[in-house]
Amino acid sequence: MTENVWDYPRPPALVPCERRVRVEHAGAVLADSTSALRVLETSHPPVIYIPPQDIDMSRLFPSGGGSTFCEWKGSASYWDLMDGPSRAAWSYPAPVAAYAELTDHLAFYPGQVDACFLDDERVQAQDGDFYGGWITAEITGPFKGGPGTRGW
Repeated sequence: MTENVWDYPRPPALVPCERRVRVEHAGAVLADSTSALRVLETSHPPVIYIPPQDIDMSRLFPSGGGSTFCEWKGSASYWDLMDGPSRAAWSYPAPVAAYAELTDHLAFYPGQVDACFLDDERVQAQDGDFYGGWITAEITGPFKGGPGTRGW
């Protein structure tokens, strides 16, 4: 089934991810989950949020780079990889009530780790350094994030 990101709602929808989620980095599985959540927001590829119990948290530490604010979800905190880049993931430690299910789940930037998979499909990273969408064969755009799209 094809999904067009322009059919996603605003404010964003929070739905269960029906596919197995895996994140790999530095030769190891960093996360493996069948309990992840998807955030679907107009013009953005889905963002995948993984519960902490399905992540090797020993390989991550809180970033010293501050936080950002999402008008829908609240204040985000960032996570660095022990053996990789800073700000490889983010989370909402205390999201607004409508997104309470996201509490402490981590969203990984596919471009900051070696590979992200939904089932056996390797995802493509969303363009830009701000958004963390996961692009698969069934997701169509155009997508926000590339040059000239920040103001959409």
